[in-house]
Amino acid sequence: MLQVQDVDLTPNPQALKFVINEKLLKKETRNFKSKVEAANDPLALGIFEIPGVVSVFYMDKFITIEKDAKVAWGQIQRPFVEFIKNFDKALIPEETITTAANTEEETALLKKVNEILDQRVRPALAGDGGGLEVTGMEGMTLKIRYQGACGSCPSSIRGTLVAIENLLRREVNPSIMVVSDN
Repeated sequence: MLQVQDVDLTPNPQALKFVINEKLLKKETRNFKSKVEAANDPLALGIFEIPGVVSVFYMDKFITIEKDAKVAWGQIQRPFVEFIKNFDKALIPEETITTAANTEEETALLKKVNEILDQRVRPALAGDGGGLEVTGMEGMTLKIRYQGACGSCPSSIRGTLVAIENLLRREVNPSIMVVSDN
């Protein structure tokens, strides 16, 4: 039975990270910004049924919920904990998400970028209830999309973007530019 083990604050005041007692997904992440986007995902769709939820992000053993600023967390937390207790994890669909990077052979540069992101950036973002998706690379410009708590957090939009760009310039290529695709 799924249970919420802990609730962590995130840098985004409108998002909370709920740590779950069991692994939800093997490797991938799921990010939904609306009920319509979540139509084929029973876990996310059920969370969107809770009034005030504006986005759902989940991976591994946590779910990050972003709420409407006008709604208090108390109105969301109790129904969410109840929903998780009664949710059958077997209903979570297998990974069906394919991206251009998965369907085309990755270039050596993009492969190196993803290795650095996997080792140094994604774990830090996950610690704050968020994630990062590479949406493309054109020349030396890397396009990324923040997920979860990071998706609408002011510090991720500017500060983290610059930090990621500086890291990749040092570790991969001094010409790399990083832009947000959010």
